Amino acid sequence: MTEFDQRLAPEFFDRVQARVQERIADEGFDAFLTDHPEDIAYLTGFFHHPSERPVAIWIETTGRVVMLLPELEREYAESQSARAELVAFFEYPGVVPPFAVLADVVGRTARVGFASTMSYQRLSAVRAAMADTEFVGSDLITRARYVKFPEEVVLHREAARITDRMVDAGVQLVTDAVAAGGVLPTEAELERHVTSVGTELMYAEHRNVVVASLLAGGLVYSGANSAFPHGLPSVNRLRAGDTFMLSLGCAVGGRFIEGERTFVLGEPTDDQRRYHDTIRAAQQAGRDTIRAGLECRDANRLCLDVIRDAGLGAFIRHRQGHGIGLGMHEAPWLEDGDATVLEAGMVVSNEPGIYVPGHAGYRISDSMLVTAGGAEALTTFPRALDDCTIAL
Repeated sequence: MTEFDQRLAPEFFDRVQARVQERIADEGFDAFLTDHPEDIAYLTGFFHHPSERPVAIWIETTGRVVMLLPELEREYAESQSARAELVAFFEYPGVVPPFAVLADVVGRTARVGFASTMSYQRLSAVRAAMADTEFVGSDLITRARYVKFPEEVVLHREAARITDRMVDAGVQLVTDAVAAGGVLPTEAELERHVTSVGTELMYAEHRNVVVASLLAGGLVYSGANSAFPHGLPSVNRLRAGDTFMLSLGCAVGGRFIEGERTFVLGEPTDDQRRYHDTIRAAQQAGRDTIRAGLECRDANRLCLDVIRDAGLGAFIRHRQGHGIGLGMHEAPWLEDGDATVLEAGMVVSNEPGIYVPGHAGYRISDSMLVTAGGAEALTTFPRALDDCTIAL
């Protein structure tokens, strides 16, 4: 296999910045300011761990892109070929406040948009440093990130391949334990195993690995613990008859993918078969209906109605899905309150689930690439109960 380079070429970010600059002009701003780590990575290729020391991007319609960052991060940004003019302040809070350093460099600007994710504390500091500037909240970069560039889709596909391998590895660990006749793994042991497989694959087969908020990992839970949609792995040991869930994912080049399957350990009961088959049908409805031109709220309704029509609506605890990109969870939201129209090039999760208190949860998820005529499931591990049953 050819070694995979996770780092996008610096020229890629020129196209990203041009897209954002066009949106800045369309909204009547002279410039835009964001301190969201995912926005910074999207605009410049610089990945960092956020702290009290601000890192922010100032992007103008003129084409100028300035990154404010602490001096201790400057060489790190240079090592990542960050696509921006670097302006460093020495320390925080500083004799000269960080945003005052930025103001001295960019000068007076009449109307500036700022990311709606910015904290009140940060926004107050910005306004104090640029008192003559009008600041208006906007989610324009969030919306710019919806539709992926072809280079990003390549990264998502590679993350999906590794996620499928992680699911394979989890199933194999349990199958081998059953065959050996020994004790079955705990949820925590299973989670550690699949995480190590994903991480080792990435470093073995990739160059320039981008360490994002999560490199590889996920949630593993069994029995009644899986009835909590985001329950954390515990020391509970898998047992014969259990329903258990592998909710896994990874990030390649900072672009995320998730893939989730629900398994039964031993011959399924009638209830287990009913629950699993219903979720599979709902997830299939999502795969059949997600397409460009469909509103997120309609996609959600068409998917979850399958569960309601099966008489299991009381066990629904969440929406159909969400956007995926530089964040594992990001807008748009496949939920009743989001009227965003799906577009070709978006990546969204399709993950209906039901959660039966005291028994188990059932969820099947694929990361879907929206296309003009439908959607492609990027994660491909089999979904049918017969394929997700581990014989004893």
